[in-house]
This record gives sequence, structure tokens and C-alpha cells, in this order.
Amino acid sequence: MTLTPTASTRVRTPAPVPPPGRGVRALRAVAIVSCLPYITLKILWIAGSRVGVPDGSALLDNRIAMAVANGLSVVLDGAVVVLALLLTQPWGRRVPAWLLALPMWVATGLLAPIMTGYPLQLAVTALTGSGTRPPAADEPFLHEWVFGVVYTGFIVQGLALGTLFARYAHRRWGHLWQGPLGGAAETAGAAGNPGPGDASAGRAGTARATAVAGSLLAVLPGAAHLLWASGSATGLSADRLADRTRDFYVLEGVSAGFAVLAVAATLMLAFRRGGRLPLKAATAGAWVGSGVLGCWGGWLLLASLMPDDGTRPHTSAMVLTYAVSMVAGFLLLSSLVSVLRRRAA
Repeated sequence: MTLTPTASTRVRTPAPVPPPGRGVRALRAVAIVSCLPYITLKILWIAGSRVGVPDGSALLDNRIAMAVANGLSVVLDGAVVVLALLLTQPWGRRVPAWLLALPMWVATGLLAPIMTGYPLQLAVTALTGSGTRPPAADEPFLHEWVFGVVYTGFIVQGLALGTLFARYAHRRWGHLWQGPLGGAAETAGAAGNPGPGDASAGRAGTARATAVAGSLLAVLPGAAHLLWASGSATGLSADRLADRTRDFYVLEGVSAGFAVLAVAATLMLAFRRGGRLPLKAATAGAWVGSGVLGCWGGWLLLASLMPDDGTRPHTSAMVLTYAVSMVAGFLLLSSLVSVLRRRAA
């Protein structure tokens, strides 16, 4: 006797993930190609080439430190290639969330200040008609064309990779940030009825505690960047004082702005304050702001700890600012993760 499968006996298999379309493949190619100028320059410098590096540049003072920093830069930018493939291949949907989210958070934190700061620097220079170097800067760090090529590449790869990640995140986790920020909060466990709500309440407490701790720490780097953007010399080294330009003030102002964004967005998420503001807007603000605090602060901290020629280009106040910024960024990220885990539960 032959048994015919019925609706109740059939096993449903997950629908296969469709291959990327033409537009997605184009974005992936743009993201990968935009990494090549930066990686090529870094490899040439590691090999000893002087292309783009003028005589007297500080980059020539310590060959070992330069090789280590450039090697790390190659690894970080090479990760963009891996991420572009992961975000556009069917197997990328099976990657553990943290293994994708953490590198993307790092990429966001490192690229966001450049994507906003460099266009603002160009706009300020165009409006004022002034140069970007002060008279005291006798020896340029790099030839001007290097900044144009590298930063343009960063902006292009940030736009392409960001678009691919937004598409990926919407398909995989979009349900976690639907609706307004001030909507109904997740239900906590009712009295006498312990259950999943108790875990949700615990995550809510964790999110609020880490948001407050991270926000308090973020006050230091935020205030420092704001002071330096306004022209204060407090805590700056002699070398940094001599090299201050309009570009310097713009970048410090951008850093202060991202600190404010990180604190405001994360607190709104943790405490469910924001009225009709879309939840995804607050999530994006917390993601980008915490990334800039944590990753840009960590990158500057690493640079400040590299061996130098004894001129002390970084003061203790600058190193402390970078370190606190890094810790604050990771705490705010932890709060964001707690909020999303609570909604997923």
C-alpha cells in the first residue's frame, strides 16, 4: 500500500536565500575596489617605498612603528572585503550574529568620522579659501593627494558597505526595531507569575545600568573634544598645538557631536524615551555613536602608545581621553545589545 503525504505529514524546508541581484553585486564590487588604493599604499610603505611621503615626514622617524601600524591598517581594510562578501552571499545568513555585528561596528566607528569630517573640512576650506596647514608646520605629514585618494576611498567603501549592511540587517533583524521609540515597553513578569518577563526585566536593568555608566564616562571625551574644537589648549601637546588647523577644529567638533549622539540615543533606547521617534533611528544613532567613541577612541589610544622619538606627541590628558572614550563606547554598545536581546526575547 502506498502512502500519500498529506498536509500534516509534509516537512517544510526553509526557503532558500536568493542570490544577490545586479545592484547588490555592483555595491559589493564598489566596496571591494574602493579598498585597493589604501591597501596598495600601505603595502608599498611597508616594503620601503616613499610614494606620497615627503622628506622630513614624521612617518620616517620610526620604521618599525610605521610597519606595524601599516600592517594593522591593511588587516582592518582587508576585513572590509570579507564583510562585503559575507553580506551578499547566501551563507552569510548563517554566520553567528556577533561574528558579523562586531566587525561591522568597528568599521562603522572608524569610517563614520571620516565620512562626515572630511567633506566638512573640504567645505570649510572652500568657504574660507585658506590652506589646511599652519605656518608652524614646516614638514608635511603626507602629500595632499594622498589624503584625497585615501579619504575618498574610505567614503565610497563606507557608503557601499553601509548600504549592504542596512539591507542585510533589515532582512535578518529588522523586526527588532519596528515602531516608535515611545511605544509600549516589553512586558515584565507579573507578580507571582515568574517567566520570560523576569529575564526581560533583568535585561532592561542591565541596559539602563550600562547606558548610565557609559554616558557618565562619555562626558570626559565629549567635553575634551568640545574644548579643543573651541580653541582651548588644555591637555594638548606642543606638537598638536603647533599643528592645529581648521581641519583639526572640524574633526574635534565632529568627535564631540558623535559623543552627544551616542549618549542621547542610547539613553533613549534604554529608558524608552523619545515619543514618536522611530525605534530604528535611535538604534542607528546608538550604533554609530558608540562605534565612534569605542573604536575611534581605541585607534587613537593605540596610536598614542606607539613608540616615538621622545617628543611626546601625546600628553597624559590626551591618552586618558582616548582610553575613557574607548571604554564608554563599549559600555554603550553593551547597553544597545541588551535592549535588542530583550526585544528578541
